[in-house]
Amino acid sequence: MNATITALPRRRRYPSDTTDTEWEILAPLLPAPASTTPTGGHPEAHPRQEIVDAIRYVVDNGCKWRALPSDFPPWKTVYGFFARWAKNGVLEYVRDQLRRQIRVDAGRCARPVTAIIDSQSVKAAETVSRDTRGFDGAKLINGRKRHLIVDTKGLLMTVKVTAADVTDRDAARELLPEMRERNPELTLIWGDNGYTGLADWARNELDLTFKVVKKPPNQVGFKVLPRRWIVERSLAWLMRARRNARDYERLPEHSEAHITWANITLMTRRLARAQEQRQAAEASSIAA
Repeated sequence: MNATITALPRRRRYPSDTTDTEWEILAPLLPAPASTTPTGGHPEAHPRQEIVDAIRYVVDNGCKWRALPSDFPPWKTVYGFFARWAKNGVLEYVRDQLRRQIRVDAGRCARPVTAIIDSQSVKAAETVSRDTRGFDGAKLINGRKRHLIVDTKGLLMTVKVTAADVTDRDAARELLPEMRERNPELTLIWGDNGYTGLADWARNELDLTFKVVKKPPNQVGFKVLPRRWIVERSLAWLMRARRNARDYERLPEHSEAHITWANITLMTRRLARAQEQRQAAEASSIAA
């Protein structure tokens, strides 16, 4: 904790709060306070953990920023950190580091070579402008569309939010080159029928293999399809955070940040649970 911070730490009381183990994992990944850098800056008035707890509270419970409980730092302070970290690439860095740690712990390569892409249309609130929303004729939804790429464990690699009338193919043509540049090891992408026709483009332009998982011609009702169920499960994970049940954000980038925070919370908790289990097993073996 920064020595200049004198406020008493708040008591952890909400399900979205970070545990001590989670904070040990997350804190080293956040940027250093400006006051400790060569360029300097004002000392932070509130502990970082309280800022992160407040952001997670908004994402998990879906409340307005102004409706933050009074035991958190002021909402303007919390929102300032949320917006700066989203703009400066902090969330992407934290997300990628946590994902790599989970993959390594599971005996996988830190950088995935296979990924799955999919989209989800959600209704938009009145705070979303006409310029950034649209009508998805297939889903009959007026709002925005989230385009996700996840690894084979369902962990988020990237997300892009567009108007709902943007087709999956058009979004993929914009998203995949960025993904390829940041993940040169990536060689194979799976998608559904909405991405039909991208195989030649992906192979010629990006040196990527793009495969479409099609529904069986005689399928009746719901059926779990290979590969596609992974990203659909990821979408279900993200929807547990109530802020993601509908799009309220004026800026699509802030919608992406809320989705990324939900995934960061999921991964941090998974890592913390594994670490606590290892510590418990070690303590048990020593006691024996």
